[in-house]
Amino acid sequence: MVTRAATSSANDTQPILVTGASGYIGGRLVVRLLEAGYRVRCMARNPGKLKTRPWAGRDDVEIVAGDAGDESSLNAAMHGCGAAYYLVHSMVVSGKEYADTDAHLAQTFARCAGASGLSRIIYLGGLGETGAGLSEHLSSRRQVEHELASGPVPVTVLRAAMIIGSGSASFEILRYLVERLPVMITPKWVSTESQPIAVRNVLHYLVHCLDVPDTIGRTLDIGGPDVVTYRQLMEIMASARGLPRRWIIPVPVLTPKLSSLWIHLVTPLDRRIARPLAEGLRNRVVCRDDEAARLMPQDLLTVQQAIEAALSRVESDEVETSWSDAGLIPGDPDWAGGTVFVDRRTIAINADAPAVFRALCRVGGGHGYYAADVLWRIRGWLDRLVGGPGLRRGRRHTEHISYGDALDFWRVTDVTQNRSLSLRAEMKLPGEAMLTFEVTSDEDTNEPLTELTQTARFRPRGLLGLLYWAAVYPFHGYVFRGMLKGIKAQAEHADPSEHRE
Repeated sequence: MVTRAATSSANDTQPILVTGASGYIGGRLVVRLLEAGYRVRCMARNPGKLKTRPWAGRDDVEIVAGDAGDESSLNAAMHGCGAAYYLVHSMVVSGKEYADTDAHLAQTFARCAGASGLSRIIYLGGLGETGAGLSEHLSSRRQVEHELASGPVPVTVLRAAMIIGSGSASFEILRYLVERLPVMITPKWVSTESQPIAVRNVLHYLVHCLDVPDTIGRTLDIGGPDVVTYRQLMEIMASARGLPRRWIIPVPVLTPKLSSLWIHLVTPLDRRIARPLAEGLRNRVVCRDDEAARLMPQDLLTVQQAIEAALSRVESDEVETSWSDAGLIPGDPDWAGGTVFVDRRTIAINADAPAVFRALCRVGGGHGYYAADVLWRIRGWLDRLVGGPGLRRGRRHTEHISYGDALDFWRVTDVTQNRSLSLRAEMKLPGEAMLTFEVTSDEDTNEPLTELTQTARFRPRGLLGLLYWAAVYPFHGYVFRGMLKGIKAQAEHADPSEHRE
């Protein structure tokens, strides 16, 4: 990798602004920029999500709060920066609003970039043949390019098709469809050609374009060495997973809406994210030329290599970032006032606080919930059927939990090592729900003794909310008491060699 020591620029002492640093690409890009010798300023709506990252405490990293739709916070974040990465996307906004929202955010960003004196903007967009017939999703990406270029700051646009990497939205759709469905009734888009690219190759282009002047003001297509259909992608994935042949039957009647609902049920992705992705699959997404590879040469992974590398990361529990990292984390609800139902339970555990906390932090994902897993799975399926995330999101790491992480249909809203964990429900509910755990140690005894307190809170919304609480409360004794007993057993029988402060 080319480092800053090997290059010279008027912006050597200026930090690089990364918006969307809590997202899938942004979280990985920060690391690569630091490795290349750049100073980095990360902007996020929720800076707490970034403060647990391994690089957060470095002297060459700044973390600032900012909203891409707020000019004052944007101007403050851009002040003194040399260049900025625009990695903001609003696909999760319902309906067609995401296109209007994206255009407005890009306009604001371009205006602030000009006022702040940035030298350039770098944007990661989507591949797709130009002209009429683009999906709403890809048309929105083109509009963002246009709005960013409307200001005085030159823009470098890198257009990519499917990005293959552990934790990416497209990769997760592909993996889950292939793993769960031996027979697939698919839309006609399975015959559409695509030129996927490995996430490591995308990051190489994003970093190295800073040091290649010929990329300034250019739109460059980036892709791997293979042009394949989505059917071939599924076959390659099945082979890499050691699965028997998948039977793929394309039919003309499946609409993007039906496709997105099917993706929602079978994969971890929400239908609001799946819909624009499904719509975009009808467009051929192949590089028009190899200009990017000529300007910024690197070893490009084949589709087979990219899939195998991603699967290896998943299997070794080394997923660096995930598509779910960028989820919204609203502030804890105001529990004062109104009707709030509280279910609080405490259990004494003959283990120290770190052992109890480690057992607690294994909850969810493939490990399950220590008890009543059948009921949890039923609740997950019901949530998926009504449009919620269900249990399919899993968790990014099998043991470690950070602020902002998704745990199935929960979101981590607070975590204090060896002391507390707070989860906010993102399942479809007629109200607001929180599940908190507090770990307290009795230091006056000779034996390690810890109390774990579990508190479930629910603020109902209307009559339906009251009926919901009445329906689920009888199961709490079995579900939550069983969870506490499972954590107790895990902590008390933990291997002492696992102890980590």
